[in-house]
Amino acid sequence: MGQTITEKIFSEHVGKVVYAGEIVRSPIDMVIGNDITTPISIRAFEDGGFEKLANPDGFAIVLDHFIPAKDIASANQAKISRDFAMKHNLKNFFDEKDMGIEHALLPEKGLVIPGDVIIGADSHTCTHGALGAFSTGMGSTDISFGMITGGNWFKVPESIKVVFKGKPAPFVTGKDLILEIIRILGVDGALYKALEFTGDTIQYLSMDDRFSLCNMAIEAGAKNGIVAYDEITKEFLDKVSAANGGLRAEPKIHYSDDDANYCQVIEIDVAKLEPVIAYPFLPSNGHSVSQAVSDNIRVDQVFIGSCTNGRLSDFKMAAEILAGKKVARHVRLILTPGTQKILREATKLGYIDTLVDAGAVVSNPTCGACLGGYMGILGDGEVCISTTNRNFVGRMGSRSSKIYLANSAVAAASAISGYITDPRSL
Repeated sequence: MGQTITEKIFSEHVGKVVYAGEIVRSPIDMVIGNDITTPISIRAFEDGGFEKLANPDGFAIVLDHFIPAKDIASANQAKISRDFAMKHNLKNFFDEKDMGIEHALLPEKGLVIPGDVIIGADSHTCTHGALGAFSTGMGSTDISFGMITGGNWFKVPESIKVVFKGKPAPFVTGKDLILEIIRILGVDGALYKALEFTGDTIQYLSMDDRFSLCNMAIEAGAKNGIVAYDEITKEFLDKVSAANGGLRAEPKIHYSDDDANYCQVIEIDVAKLEPVIAYPFLPSNGHSVSQAVSDNIRVDQVFIGSCTNGRLSDFKMAAEILAGKKVARHVRLILTPGTQKILREATKLGYIDTLVDAGAVVSNPTCGACLGGYMGILGDGEVCISTTNRNFVGRMGSRSSKIYLANSAVAAASAISGYITDPRSL
């Protein structure tokens, strides 16, 4: 019987052929922590009396949720990670001097590679599957086990094959494709399964689109999302390698066999898909942008950023829509780039000037607004259209606020009118 790409990655790591449902102890190529989750892992590591990391160069700490610190508690939390990084002379430690949101920064640095097994104490670690890696979120104590042993236990997941067909229409992005999948599957329809994204549509998706696609696999309950290596992946990695003097390791490229076993196959005609809006209070509550326009939904805040949509293409799209226009008087438009490099490139290309001229405010790279921490808190009864990944009750602030999830083009168009707007109408 043939294997899926996810089964092949685990087989290569454990040194024998394995299939979905098997329990394996696998080496880990990259362990990722952040300023919220790493202190718990460090405490478990030190309370166990351990003094050396199993694979120091395969451990990255990215301070990205509350950095620069928003209060004393977050400053002290970050200090735990800083002290640990200095003590162990960590090569891959990122704070204000070279900051970014972890799931945007690590691919940019060449630290996640096709064929890797990656774990991170953040649910959106599945983002890195866009590069043809197995990447998943785990708890902080699981991260500590990875720090200590260099490996962890996994149940090899079954795979759902998602076949996207056709060329996306204008303003239909990777974000819309994953929102449509979540609408179909629900928030637990892919529980502990791999979402393998395939089909002729993939050739039309940039790496930014693919990162968005895999980022939200967890919102359908998936263990991981994954896209096979192709020419677009190669072009991205070549640029990353040139910028960083090489990659962390050589790519190990795998493809699913034609006779691989899938527990489910979903086919979607992307050519017929409109931009998708996820209404409160679940990412699975998807509606077409046409429906949202007819519902005449007034917004108080527009947010463009996060590990889902804080990349250069998002700011390009927003700048093209907002050029020469102004943000509605009653609307706040907040922009959060995924990394400092993205911010610098967006500035060099004129996107930031265009967006600020329109009335936007630009923050440092941070997860702050997405999780309701800072840099974009919603007040009582306020409505936000956001390019983030979750719209649960109270996710960005007040429990009476509402979040509508959308792509960056819809968000930018909505900032102009003050109501959820179809960018095609502009």
